[in-house]
Amino acid sequence: MKRIILLMLSLLLCCSLVLTGCQKESGTLTKVRLSEVTHSIFYAPLYAAINLGMFEEAGIEIELTNAGGADKAMAALLSESTDIAFMGPEATVYVALEGRADQPVVIGQLTQKDGAFLVSREENPDFTWDDLKGKYVIGGRKGGVPEMTLEYVLRSKGIDPKTDLEIDTGVQFAMMGGAFLGGLGDYVTLFEPTATEVEALGLGHIVASVGAEGGNVPYTCFQVTKSFLNTNADLVERFMEVIYDAQQWVATHSDMEVAEAILPSFPDTALNTAASVVGRYRSIDAWSYDPIMTEESYNRLLHNGTGRRAYRQARIQQGHR
Repeated sequence: MKRIILLMLSLLLCCSLVLTGCQKESGTLTKVRLSEVTHSIFYAPLYAAINLGMFEEAGIEIELTNAGGADKAMAALLSESTDIAFMGPEATVYVALEGRADQPVVIGQLTQKDGAFLVSREENPDFTWDDLKGKYVIGGRKGGVPEMTLEYVLRSKGIDPKTDLEIDTGVQFAMMGGAFLGGLGDYVTLFEPTATEVEALGLGHIVASVGAEGGNVPYTCFQVTKSFLNTNADLVERFMEVIYDAQQWVATHSDMEVAEAILPSFPDTALNTAASVVGRYRSIDAWSYDPIMTEESYNRLLHNGTGRRAYRQARIQQGHR
């Protein structure tokens, strides 16, 4: 049986846990309640696994719900209304700072780049990041991975996100596209297929990829509580083995094949549009090839000031200076 390393993050102390594969129970499916931070083609390997029956083959039935934000996905996890939460690892940082006994831990990652594309209200084929100076940008929830990655990119371009432009962090993630269509902001960061759909309406223009500029980070991860992991180690292992298989499947199949596999999860999206979006994400190497979170990529996520402060406080709580 294959073996897979489940990389766990507890109080931001990265360590790996090796679990040995086990046979599934014959004739039964174990229901797993999975809460996703948002619904996006960005998470194509997950939907491919669901629609291709990979989870069923591993004895798992997925009950998928859209939390509409990392804060809500984490709330669902901590209240035990979901078994696995799929979101950015920053949520674990903030819970760690609270000193909660039953800490959430990261069991693996799906994506390795920011999935947002910068959309301009005006057409700008010669866009440079300096064009954001003096502009109003809808950037995502304060302290969330999308907003932190955007700030990291801006700083890497010599732009001060606090003084050179206005970043609106008060719009809920699920409402950012609607707010932009309603007339708010000069720019907005949007996931797919929303970004392409806004462009198709002629109400915005994709000018840049945040992920292409931000580099590899553990952008979206699967998380469980320690207690759930302790009592369901085999189930967690089987779940992550499916994710690994799905990541490999997406890596070795064409954009159209991936689009066909995930289309049942996006019934309102045209097949050609889905294939185009898959190609766009593939072009920036958005998906991890395995679920292992590396310390190097996690440290890159911490370059933003919010991340650094949270990391320092967590380390202090562990007795490290």
